[in-house]
Amino acid sequence: MRSIRPTPVPSLLRPPSPARRRARRGTLTAAAVVGGLVALTACGTSTDAGDGDGGAESGDEPLAVGVFLPGSTSDTGFMESAYLGYQRLEEELGDEVDLSFVEEVAAADYEQTLVRFASTSDLVISVGGQTDADLRKVAPQFPDVTFVEIGGPADAEPLDNLAYYDPQQAEAEYLSGAAAALSSETGKVGFIGGVELPAIVNASQAFANGAEAAVPGTAVVTPQFLGDFNEPSKAKQAAAANFGVDVDVVGQIVNLGKQGIEQAAKDADAAMIGGPIPGECTDDGPYVGYVRTDIGTEVEHAVHSVLDGTWEAAQVPFGLTTELGGTEFVLCTDDPETVAALDDITQSVASGDVTPY
Repeated sequence: MRSIRPTPVPSLLRPPSPARRRARRGTLTAAAVVGGLVALTACGTSTDAGDGDGGAESGDEPLAVGVFLPGSTSDTGFMESAYLGYQRLEEELGDEVDLSFVEEVAAADYEQTLVRFASTSDLVISVGGQTDADLRKVAPQFPDVTFVEIGGPADAEPLDNLAYYDPQQAEAEYLSGAAAALSSETGKVGFIGGVELPAIVNASQAFANGAEAAVPGTAVVTPQFLGDFNEPSKAKQAAAANFGVDVDVVGQIVNLGKQGIEQAAKDADAAMIGGPIPGECTDDGPYVGYVRTDIGTEVEHAVHSVLDGTWEAAQVPFGLTTELGGTEFVLCTDDPETVAALDDITQSVASGDVTPY
């Protein structure tokens, strides 16, 4: 297994200062999904909710943080990656933060869930661009609460209390397309995405561009968008359609849907790109490599930036072209030519010499 990444740079995260904790609005004591509805119960209140600009005021109470994960924490995708960051914060910060999360929330309940989190938290972190419309409704109603959206539109205008963290999925998928083309024997590759959000559409174009950069003339079939990140049956059907027209490597951004793509790849004796959490490279497995996109890094950055007073209402990019990192590619081959080619392409993206889409 070979990990492809640019030259490492120091992290911009600074250790939190206990003296700069922000007084919380309330304590989240329960989070449960019952019949598709999220029940969040708050106890205690505070009229001192902070200054609303991301700075941390001194106080005796921990920072109350609510993390909204619309998908499953075991999806081997963005939600699980975010949850791993949540768990690291629990271990690192202890009683400096009061962390709560919800998972697997129906789209119809996004707004209600965000309102309840905002009513009991100093900082609300929402993972996934599918939550953007509801988040932009809720944030103005709670001007003293800080909000961060991870994976929202890269061109969205931040609000006074809402920042956007961009995992730069297009950079990762440029590498994915390159790896797919370098691994393909038929010269034909494909891409399957979940919800047709701008970031996913841009990633599909970056995948095609990466394939062309690695092996000029590679055929990239029209990308397919399932309307769902977590439906294996839809993903399996889409992958089978790709493999049925001589595609032999498929890239994806579908979370739980990977299960369906994996089955289709095994049935067709074809291959796929995994991620955002790398798995095992095995001789009998369908994976030629894995995109690693560390969403947990962004969850951690949001909390640290509020604690140390550096939070800004801005578009904050992560990935190969920033010092915040969070992206790399894991190849399941040690073939020298493939490793060298992908390493060169990775460096060209990290240096800014190429634009993914």
